[in-house]
Amino acid sequence: MKTPRGSIFFLSMAAMAGLALSQTPAPTVEKLDPALDQLVDPNAALERAVTGFQWTEGPVWTRSGTLMFASIYENRIMEWRPGAEAKVFLHPSGYLGTDPFNGREPGSDGMTLDSQGRLTVAGHAQRDVYRLESLDPKAQITILADTYQGKRLNSPNDLVYRSDGSLYFTDPPYGLEKQNDQDPKKELTVNGVYRIPGARDQKPGSPPDRTKLQQLITDLPRPNGICFSPDEKTLYVNDTQKRLWMRYSVQPDGSISDGTVLLDASAGGGRGGPDGMKVDRLGNIYSAGAGGVWIISPAGKHLGTIHIPEQVGNLGWGDKDGKGLYITASTSVYRIPVKVGGKTP
Repeated sequence: MKTPRGSIFFLSMAAMAGLALSQTPAPTVEKLDPALDQLVDPNAALERAVTGFQWTEGPVWTRSGTLMFASIYENRIMEWRPGAEAKVFLHPSGYLGTDPFNGREPGSDGMTLDSQGRLTVAGHAQRDVYRLESLDPKAQITILADTYQGKRLNSPNDLVYRSDGSLYFTDPPYGLEKQNDQDPKKELTVNGVYRIPGARDQKPGSPPDRTKLQQLITDLPRPNGICFSPDEKTLYVNDTQKRLWMRYSVQPDGSISDGTVLLDASAGGGRGGPDGMKVDRLGNIYSAGAGGVWIISPAGKHLGTIHIPEQVGNLGWGDKDGKGLYITASTSVYRIPVKVGGKTP
């Protein structure tokens, strides 16, 4: 995710970070289709879980009942438990170099869990994808991908597992210092979408089999959010620059085909655009978009928007029933209850 210029307000970390849930003025749930009533209560209250950061991303709910999220500017992964303060889980989480990082986003980005509950991280400024072998900041780290055909990845952004254990991830240039295609450290000519076959089964601590990394998509200028339909027959990928959501048919071997536009928002305006996204149990897509969280039907209809007072970067399902929608947005992490929700670990 590339952070917005001039739109982030800065708060005192000492005074604000890790605040307990507090209710903010109720968000405007903009209903564009009656189907939205089955998904979100129009009077649902938006809560601010924690605040005081500079750019939050990658929320993921763990089996121990905590929320992990990235604080990208600070090169940290944070851990928050309801009713407590957020604490640093891992630092550094992205850039590991000894020379100063001269860009805006030195940290890690999107995160997910595999079927064993292990935290898998888009390294972003670290330019790789890695896995922690246990939910411990001192756990062994396994690098799952770092190069494609001998060239370093750009900056892995977001990622999702398929039930067969393969891992799919997007690789735009936002974790590079210049955050664009002209960055002198950028080695790949495309900003691709990739698949790691058998990622779940890679032995702890072993190097990746770099010959097996598959490049699936090369024609999106800024691929960003990524998720599967509940039956895994469709892969969704959005593009921040083109402001659109794409869908692809997933073949039995994990390859994809028949890429078509699910929803095109290029004619619209507003702060923010397509970024992190998830699907609910019915297959509806919840995605960062202009003005907040867009809710999109499997047929590509924009059902409505949950307006958020800050620019949204990503979101994820949480709570015991999976009906808490946690939203990372600029300085804060928000929560809103939903009616359907999605899978949690």
